[in-house]
Amino acid sequence: MQGSDPQRQNLLPAVRRLEAAGFRAWPATSVQYDGLWAIRLTGGHPAKRLNSVNPLDPADHGNMAERIERAAGKFKECGRPLTFRMSPLASEKLTEHLDSDGWERFGESLVMQAYLGDEMLAEAVPLHPLQDADAYVSAAIEIGNVAASLRPGLSQVIAAIQPEAGMFVLEDGGVPVSTTICVRDGDLAGIFEVATSEEKRGRGHARRLLLSALKWAQERGAKRAWLQVEAANEPALHLYRSMGFGEVYRYHYRQPARG
Repeated sequence: MQGSDPQRQNLLPAVRRLEAAGFRAWPATSVQYDGLWAIRLTGGHPAKRLNSVNPLDPADHGNMAERIERAAGKFKECGRPLTFRMSPLASEKLTEHLDSDGWERFGESLVMQAYLGDEMLAEAVPLHPLQDADAYVSAAIEIGNVAASLRPGLSQVIAAIQPEAGMFVLEDGGVPVSTTICVRDGDLAGIFEVATSEEKRGRGHARRLLLSALKWAQERGAKRAWLQVEAANEPALHLYRSMGFGEVYRYHYRQPARG
């Protein structure tokens, strides 16, 4: 983990709030707890954040080997590879344990946030969210963000979202070019599934869509936006930083060594 212990302790309340908002905004089909490890599994969708063990307390590291073995059994039953998602809420002793056993580390991602001020949203163009989840999924498939085989699984995830969710599609000449889902949870607006068709990238479509989605959330009481993005996605990072998003914390995934 980056930073000194006092810095980490000061960060933890913000991490806990955003992690909880993320679980509500992008719900797994099954959530079980082993101590303060949240075991999230979703048979209809393979996304890592929907199929991972999420440690939620830096002090929870007892009986690690036994608990990892129990989690492995649950993942095997679901047909998913055993995966840990390691945020600042994970115990450093758990990290040391996984390191000593040779677990692979991958998929580092940033959690970023921005305040929804009038200056940020000055250029936002009103855009009404879709009411039909199937129409949204169809658009996501058309622009290449979602494989057609994942239609049932993504539809199930969207249907399970408990906070207010807006499904946004930006069209160019009647053809979908960019999609996102904005989940308004109290004063937070979570951004998910941002995508633009490959042939239409670099033309400002994602920015326009995000501004419209965030304006929609602001009008419903959101004061702060947040999102998750892979550390290697430089174009997306450039876009988000230019909009005023800054890093709050990072997480990564771990899986047992292969072979």
